[in-house]
Amino acid sequence: MAGQPKTLRKSAVAAPRKNARQGNSRAGSTAARNSRAPLAASQKPPAVLQLRQKLGVNRQVFSRLSQFSERAIAKWETGEPLSAPSQQRMVELQRLQQSLSRVMRDDSVAQWLQTPNTAFAGLKPLEVVERGEIDRLWRMIYLMESGDPS
Repeated sequence: MAGQPKTLRKSAVAAPRKNARQGNSRAGSTAARNSRAPLAASQKPPAVLQLRQKLGVNRQVFSRLSQFSERAIAKWETGEPLSAPSQQRMVELQRLQQSLSRVMRDDSVAQWLQTPNTAFAGLKPLEVVERGEIDRLWRMIYLMESGDPS
């Protein structure tokens, strides 16, 4: 009996390695999830410092908005290269900044991000982003651009 559990453990450990080498679909899907397609040429990631300045926010607020640490942001602002996921997030934030600048004055964006808003049930737009509900901001921008008061 003592030999049986060893055999089970050994086969349980060996099986995933064998499947991973053979191109197990689960291993492949994990790799696909972790590596995003490269950005299109038209989606060059913005300089982090310039994007933060265009939004008019300090590093702490930008950290909350981007969901990256202040330390990472400081490194990127001094020229350290961004990873693929961070590049994608910066492009998304650049698009948000550009859209917000179409519906409000640039110098109002920072204050708007940090002010409770009845359209978001009293939450600050920054908090809406932190909750993973950025689609609510995009809907608000769409409604403002379309002139639809609903």
